[in-house]
Amino acid sequence: MSLKERINEDMKTAMRAKAADKLGTIRLLLAAIKQKEVDERITLDDAATVAIVDKLIKQRKDSISQFQAAGRTDLADKEAAEVEVLIVYMPQQLSADEVAQAVKAAVAQTGAAGPQDMGKVMGVLKGLLAGRADMTAVSAQVKAALAA
Repeated sequence: MSLKERINEDMKTAMRAKAADKLGTIRLLLAAIKQKEVDERITLDDAATVAIVDKLIKQRKDSISQFQAAGRTDLADKEAAEVEVLIVYMPQQLSADEVAQAVKAAVAQTGAAGPQDMGKVMGVLKGLLAGRADMTAVSAQVKAALAA
């Protein structure tokens, strides 16, 4: 079963269970997927679907920090609940050791010698780690590895 099919099944389950909040979040996700498919006239595979889920999670986390700064805990809690629904569709996250090994392997593979080669290394890692690791943290590790 593809990820998109799984999301559709979860939507039907949420409808039957009358879980309004979960249903709303899943419908939001399906709308984002459909929008991407219509805009680019393609059918999304699992990797592209994970990228959309990741984007939505990042948006929610950004909203949470802004709502908390404004003292709107009610809205921050709503966004946090949406993150909990969306995170189910992300692949298993890699451990810090696995990410560090991937960074070392990518640096060796590209023959990167210094900070000017960061783009090459990140290009390789983005394909390998997208959706499975926080790319901001990966970028910091690459920067540290190339500076050494």
